[in-house]
Amino acid sequence: MERESRMPRWLRRGARGAAAADAAVARRRDELLLAAEAGFPLARAAHPQDYGCSCERIGCPTPGRHPVSFAWQTEATTDPERIGRWFDADPATNVITPTGRVHDVLDVPLAAGEAALARLESEGVELGPVAVVDPDRMLFFTMTRAPDDEEEWWPCELDCHPETLDEHPGLRWHCRASYVLLPPSRVPGGGGVRWLRGPEHPLPEPLKLLEALTDANAEANAADEARQGADSVGRDEPVGWYGR
Repeated sequence: MERESRMPRWLRRGARGAAAADAAVARRRDELLLAAEAGFPLARAAHPQDYGCSCERIGCPTPGRHPVSFAWQTEATTDPERIGRWFDADPATNVITPTGRVHDVLDVPLAAGEAALARLESEGVELGPVAVVDPDRMLFFTMTRAPDDEEEWWPCELDCHPETLDEHPGLRWHCRASYVLLPPSRVPGGGGVRWLRGPEHPLPEPLKLLEALTDANAEANAADEARQGADSVGRDEPVGWYGR
């Protein structure tokens, strides 16, 4: 019997792979345009590349997590044609959304966010868009508290700017002059940013969520401290203590 050539199978497999990749790119593009349609301003961001960042800066401190342009606040737009051109030019691009304009973002550790989300849903509290940033953060999008008058401002110790992220390991409140990564961005290590509740949901008042998020964050911190305390007691015990 004549042996069938396997080349057509390889070609078909390659075609299916290319079609799947094209479909994934189209889904990412549609997701960005959906956020823009909901009123979220978008700006281009760097993306993970190999073991570093697409910005090619040696030792980039935030690979795949920062804007492409220093003029990101001016660049941010909801124009679908402009966003489409960015994406078509670089389908791997990440996106950020500036906060303090249309929305603010309450940014919490993932464990605290999951606990708060369960509590808020059980209480019937109105929730807006919610996203997860791998590996360990959750973003709650709310109405902005930025005043109409730029001379007025409500200072808050939870305010977080991009350069002060490390100073706010717990609850962060992104408002004017800050930004967050927006789905479907990718982060180093193979993770990404994904919606739990999409941008089509109306933005709630931030203070309605703040109490639950603050309480959940405090409880998570207390649990971590208790675990660390238990671990340190075990480490401090002298060798040979048991069985004396």
